[in-house]
Amino acid sequence: MTKTILIFIIASIFEISGCYFVWQWLKNHQPIEQGILGLILLGLYGVIATFHSEDFTKVYVVYGGVFIIASLFWGYIFENYKPDRLDVFGLILISIGIILIYFVSRR
Repeated sequence: MTKTILIFIIASIFEISGCYFVWQWLKNHQPIEQGILGLILLGLYGVIATFHSEDFTKVYVVYGGVFIIASLFWGYIFENYKPDRLDVFGLILISIGIILIYFVSRR
């Protein structure tokens, strides 16, 4: 379980940082090198996600929730976004969904 969580965390860092760099390049007119770095990070995210032992659908359904959680943390750390109580409640609901979909055995 630790390996699975670590893969999700590393993948989310690569994806969100990649998206962020591309966003900065295109929306905020940063140098093209920043965009290229973002595209490389996004490609590496795709590779890292393959390290999961579950099938594609299950990994990416759960990763959608991980992406939302990681995006809010990214915004808090790098964009000075202050989550409100509804953001926190949503994070709790998403976390419950992730646990049910990925970690609860159906056998």
